[in-house]
Amino acid sequence: MNAADLLSRSSSDFRLLRPQHDDATRTSWCFMHAARTPRESGYRACFSTALIKEVRAFQKATAARIDATASPDARLAHVVLASDADVFNLGGDLDLFCRLIREQNRELLLAYARACVEGVYAFHAHLDREAHSIALVQGDALGGGFEAALSCQTIIAEEGVGMGLPEVLFDLFPGMGAYSFLCKRVAPKFAEEMMLNGNVYSSEDMHRMGIVDILVPRGEGVQAVHDFIRRNQRISHARAAMNRVRDIAQPITLSELMRITEVWVDTALQLGEKSLRTMERLVRAQEKRPTMSSTTAEHADLPLVQAG
Repeated sequence: MNAADLLSRSSSDFRLLRPQHDDATRTSWCFMHAARTPRESGYRACFSTALIKEVRAFQKATAARIDATASPDARLAHVVLASDADVFNLGGDLDLFCRLIREQNRELLLAYARACVEGVYAFHAHLDREAHSIALVQGDALGGGFEAALSCQTIIAEEGVGMGLPEVLFDLFPGMGAYSFLCKRVAPKFAEEMMLNGNVYSSEDMHRMGIVDILVPRGEGVQAVHDFIRRNQRISHARAAMNRVRDIAQPITLSELMRITEVWVDTALQLGEKSLRTMERLVRAQEKRPTMSSTTAEHADLPLVQAG
């Protein structure tokens, strides 16, 4: 089966993703929470098992497409993770977490966590095809949503977006790559502080801290991605080489992420009823505000802060 067939078959099965491809620039876009899909009541823009499966299908189809269009003079390939919702992604499926923790179902919780890790690692590892991954954050990126953005080589964010790791609010930590990816952008001590304070930072603050690479006004994110890709194409060999250098100097392995996420699973299974009730309260807040913006984050018990 060739790449076109694989992509066509995968696209027809997508319900929560909107894939978009530009062969001229060798760019593949992955829009989560597809606008073309009718949203069921209580829809939450989080990493459900269905969304995770579709992201992995997109990644595999895109890798096949890159292989099919490869040539000695081919341009640097890009993959863009974005969202059709007013938020980027609100993180893990807390409703599922509560159920599996109460059941003490380590097997299914670990399977979920490993699937998440495989997805973020694929973006980090250039889809194993030297593709440059870009996160376009036009709405709040929280918990696992923020981890997904961090897994990409470049983060482009619009102003007024909330970004953070609120897992500590229910006595847990972000276990799908946050520490490893943050330590490539900030000092380990500050990465730990971010993971333990539960604060939601503005995209402006994230840019000042060096976590967001490019900050643009509201509504200019897509154009900023196109501009960035155009600049990369002018230095495609240098950019590809720099990606390899960064991976050599600051390696992150899949086995490292898998070991960390096992710690996350075992910690989650120890949570008591108070923590689970906090999770459930956040689920209800997300369902009431499926397009929650950073300006309303406090309504979901997420402390919005201004750094510095």
